[in-house]
Amino acid sequence: MKIIVIGATGTIGKAVADQLALRHDVIRASRKSETQVDIRDYASVAALFDRIKNVDAVVSCGGDVEALQKSVMGPLEKLSDEQFQFGFRMVLDQINLVRSGMKFLRDGGSITLTTGAISTHPRPGSTVASMLGASIESFIRSASLETPRGLRINAVSPGWVKETMEKFGMDSTSGMPAKTLADFYALAVEGNMNGQIIEPMV
Repeated sequence: MKIIVIGATGTIGKAVADQLALRHDVIRASRKSETQVDIRDYASVAALFDRIKNVDAVVSCGGDVEALQKSVMGPLEKLSDEQFQFGFRMVLDQINLVRSGMKFLRDGGSITLTTGAISTHPRPGSTVASMLGASIESFIRSASLETPRGLRINAVSPGWVKETMEKFGMDSTSGMPAKTLADFYALAVEGNMNGQIIEPMV
């Protein structure tokens, strides 16, 4: 298969791209890679799909955890309108990636997004981040009922990634290595599931 992995320079994205590249033709895309794309820019996404033809699958591993922490994490009573708007913007970015990608995928192709365990297991200070992930998951479940040409849409909802925890100076004992997490993305791409949220467990 020809697969575009978006966010391929990140911790999860690199592991996913490496895993899929063992069996498929993988195009590694990100704001920093040779194949550039910025999912915050609709024109950039459209240009990516216009350049790369006959795509079988798209995997979105984009998402800067550190930037997300700084942008939207905080007590409910202190959250600003701008922080909620930032969260909704990120939801729309993922939705528009799907809407654009559907036009270019081969029949039977798939799109796999990334949400997060915080969607279903919120904690204090996670209101916007939890809302963001839950919105994307709800979109996937409903949109999968209407995807044309046998297209599939799913998501992987990781918990803490071991390498990310180590970067933040946290105890990484409970974290899942990115290489292990990549297996779940491969399952979504290579399987036949549709409208599913895969929740990896350590």
